Parts: sequence; structure tokens; C-alpha cells
Amino acid sequence: MEIKKIGVFTSGGDAPGMNACVRAVVRAGVHFGVEVYGIHGGYQGMIENEITPMQASSVANIIQYGGTILKTARSKDFMSPEGRKKAYENIRNHDIDALVCIGGNGTYTGAMTFQNEFGIPCIGCPGTIDNDLFGTDYTIGFDTAINTALDAIDKIRDTADAHNRVFFIEVMGRHSGHIALYAGIAGGAEGIFIPEKENEFEDISNTYIKKSRNKQFSIFVVAEGEEDGHAYEIAKKFQERFPETDSRVTVLGHIQRGGKPSANDRILASRLGAHAVKSLLEGQNGVAVGIINNQVTFTPFYKAIYEKKDINENLWIMNNILTR
Repeated sequence: MEIKKIGVFTSGGDAPGMNACVRAVVRAGVHFGVEVYGIHGGYQGMIENEITPMQASSVANIIQYGGTILKTARSKDFMSPEGRKKAYENIRNHDIDALVCIGGNGTYTGAMTFQNEFGIPCIGCPGTIDNDLFGTDYTIGFDTAINTALDAIDKIRDTADAHNRVFFIEVMGRHSGHIALYAGIAGGAEGIFIPEKENEFEDISNTYIKKSRNKQFSIFVVAEGEEDGHAYEIAKKFQERFPETDSRVTVLGHIQRGGKPSANDRILASRLGAHAVKSLLEGQNGVAVGIINNQVTFTPFYKAIYEKKDINENLWIMNNILTR
């Protein structure tokens, strides 16, 4: 099948670097002589026919911005056969032959279903700050998110030191502890709570007892999906265990999704977007493009969706060494 027109969209939670990926898709399309259409608002925009042609000038001066110029949304309508049929009709009305889908697990699931039902070739680019997609070492937005979290941790450390307080800093990661692990190590946290590990509270409490005589303040980083509970619940348990401490909580929330993408995220997004277009034209489809050991790789959608991406065990071991 000859591909003459490609559609590109962003879906699910926004991530810094999505604009850089869109830019790469459009510029690569121009380079290879194919037309590129931007689909606004993800799968919902596909259903509502929010589809417009894009040229190289359409993506000028966007690489440095967070968010996504194509906007993003979660679409309940696309979960129904009727919604997907409407989306397909709109795609075909624009003579779009293939799709580049930028997003996370839900985006990949929608793309896999859409391709299976209607035969539209799809390639996914991993856009999520959680870094929880199998088939790539890092996802678009992760590096920026951990640097945003690190900046907050550094600032909170100043006030923790000034008041001799114990701070529990909650970062994003509903099912994944990648942000907490990386930001916690980089920020010199005394303990890290992640959903992939158990019994952190007891281990950290025992370590705190040993260090408390010489440590006047402490920083703990908590992934929001931690099995012991959110940061407020853990801080309450800690305060009950150590009533002499002055425990406080900071929830970073959606600040981690915004801001200018880091250099690493801009380069990663550019590589993935350009390779997505090139690979579609070479006949690849039904896969997610990723970077493993600095090499471009392709992972079938079903594997990228359903296989679990574990944390770096060596980093977890190192964290335990550094915090004891």
C-alpha cells in the first residue's frame, strides 16, 4: 500500500516534548514527500472531524513549548464501535492512509483496535511522563518531569533544613515508580516509596531510627500509586511512629506535566517522530517506536501495552545503599 497522506495526533495525558514529536512528524513527512494532517483533540477530534492539513510552517517555533498544539483528550466515544466507525469515515474522507499516534498505554490500545478493525496502518510514539511503556528506555516527557520534580525537591530541602522538618513529597506515578526513583536519587532523598516495592515504610522507619540522632531534617519521595497510601497517609503514619518530628507534605501534581521540554526530551521526541514516518513508508505498522540502548527499536502494540516495564533494579539497590 502506497502511503501519500499521514495523520498525526496526541492523546491521553500531555507530556513535554509532544510538540517536538509533532514537529518531527510533519517535517519528516515534507522531506519524504507525503502530506501530513493534524488531528486536533486526539481520538475525539478524529470523531468530530477536527482534521487540518499541516505544512513545515505549521510547526515552526513550537519545539520549546510544553503541552501540545494539537490538544489532547480522552474519548469515551472512541471506545464504542460506532465512534470508531465515525472516526474511520472521517479519516477516509481526508484520504489519510496511515496514522502516527503520540501518547501512552490508552493511545496504543486505541491504535491497535483501530488498525485491527479498519486496516489503517498505525505507529505509536511513547508520550507519557510516567516512563511506564514497554519497548523503550525512556518515554517523551519523562526527563522533563523528573527535572521539574528535582527542582521542587531542591527548594523544599531548603525549607526543611531551615525548620528541621520531615517532608514527604508526592510525585506522579499511579502505577509506576520511575519518576519517584529517579527524582528521589537525584534529590538525595532519605527514602523512596514506589508501587513496585513492598515494606518500604518499615525499612525506612528502621533506617530513620538509626540516623535520627545525627539527622535534623529529612526528605522522602512518594509515588502517588504507593501501596502504603498517598503521601498524606504515609506522613500521618510516620508522625505517629515518630511524634517528636514535624512532618509536612507537598503534592507536586500536574506541575510535572508542564514546562519547556528538556534537551533530552526534544531530541528523543524528534528521533521517534521522524522514525515513525520513515518506518510507515517502509511498511512498518502495528508497532510502537522506541529507543533501547540508544538504538531505534519497534515493539508490537500488544507487547507495548501488556508487558510490564519494571524499574531499574540496579538503581533501586543503589538507592538503598545511599540512603542507609
